[in-house]
Amino acid sequence: MGIALALLMGLSVWGVFAGIRMYRADAKLPSDLMLALEVGATRTGAVDSVIDRLGMRYAPAVLRLMGPKQVAKYRRKIDLAGNPGGLTIDRYAARRAVYGFLGGFGGLLCVMRGSWLLALLLFAFGAFWTEVGIWSAIRVRKDVIERTLPDFLDVLAVVVSAGLGFRQALDRVATKYEGPWADELRITLRQMDLGMSRRQAFAELRRRNDSEQVAMFVSALQQGEELGAPIVDTLIALAKDMRRTDAQNARRKAARAVPKATMMITTFMVPATMLLLGAGLILGSGTDFGSITGK
Repeated sequence: MGIALALLMGLSVWGVFAGIRMYRADAKLPSDLMLALEVGATRTGAVDSVIDRLGMRYAPAVLRLMGPKQVAKYRRKIDLAGNPGGLTIDRYAARRAVYGFLGGFGGLLCVMRGSWLLALLLFAFGAFWTEVGIWSAIRVRKDVIERTLPDFLDVLAVVVSAGLGFRQALDRVATKYEGPWADELRITLRQMDLGMSRRQAFAELRRRNDSEQVAMFVSALQQGEELGAPIVDTLIALAKDMRRTDAQNARRKAARAVPKATMMITTFMVPATMLLLGAGLILGSGTDFGSITGK
């Protein structure tokens, strides 16, 4: 046990000095990670920046261990999350290497000390902490986009009906909005400026967003373009459908919340209330418990 503990202590000291040396070294970064560190320097915290630089050398090894299918899967997740904090697949691999090392090393120390619960928590931290951030960003981003889209379509319909072309109206309205939906529109407009067709650019918009309302928006635009339907009528009808869908989803969530609240009340609040009332009645009755227990 003593030899193993000394070995782990030696490895930890070596890891600290190696990390400092790598942080200060002028390593050649992958282009994707270099762009993330340059552009994302003002979008991420100091802790994440340090972690990225510590794990950058191990990012290619992590990507090789993940395999092409897993890399494509997580690149898709990062796109759905909107690259939070300038996150890229290389930056994700760097964080996974650092968090995995910290969680695994800390978990082994806790196992040696007999702290099994803390060891399990540290192992879970090393394995899933990076995924938790991506999952949370996907959910928040999807909710924000779906709340923004109906109002955006109403404004876009007004601007198009005023006489502007669809491309110019989309650019004009996008500049008035902030947030993930405005970012997606700017990417789409930039792709069209670089020569991509409108149909392909909006197909890419749908691919980057796992949202039913975004899919409805793109499908309606493409069908209207094929059938020659007036774009203003299409936008107004689409906004109404989205609000109707939002109302139905809200009613479904409310209906699911009632059984959950009832279960919580019957499981925790009712027994606790009964115990409190029973204890109050017993204490207020002035019963001499000494005569019952014989003391």
